[in-house]
Amino acid sequence: QVQVVESGGGLVQAGGSLRLSCAASGSGFSINDMAWYRQAPGKERELVAGVTTGGRTSYVDSVKGRFTISRENAKNTVYLQMNSLKPEDTAVYLCKVVATNVRTTRQFLFWGQGTQVTQG
Repeated sequence: QVQVVESGGGLVQAGGSLRLSCAASGSGFSINDMAWYRQAPGKERELVAGVTTGGRTSYVDSVKGRFTISRENAKNTVYLQMNSLKPEDTAVYLCKVVATNVRTTRQFLFWGQGTQVTQG
C-alpha cells in the first residue's frame, strides 16, 4: 500500500499564490507518474497537471502560465505552485500517484484525501 498525503491548501486573496505538496510513501512500490486533480462542488474531477518520472509535465489549458508542477524523486514528492489564483481555481485538490509493485510489476493508482483551496 502507498500512502498519499497532501498539504498546503488554504484561503488566499485574489491573485495570490499557494504551494501544494504531496508526499507518497510505502514499501514494496516504486513511484511512477504523479498528478494533481481538482474537484469543485457540483463539477467533475479535473486533471490539473501531471509529471512523469522523467520530469515531463502537462497542464490543463486553464492553468497554463499560472501553475507549475514539479517533483523530487528522492522524496517521492510532487508540488504544485499556483500563482495568480482566480475564483474558478477554488476546489479540493487531490494528488494521484501511479505506483508499481516491485515484486509483481503490477501498477496501481493511489489517491490522497485532498486539500481545500479557496480563493476569496
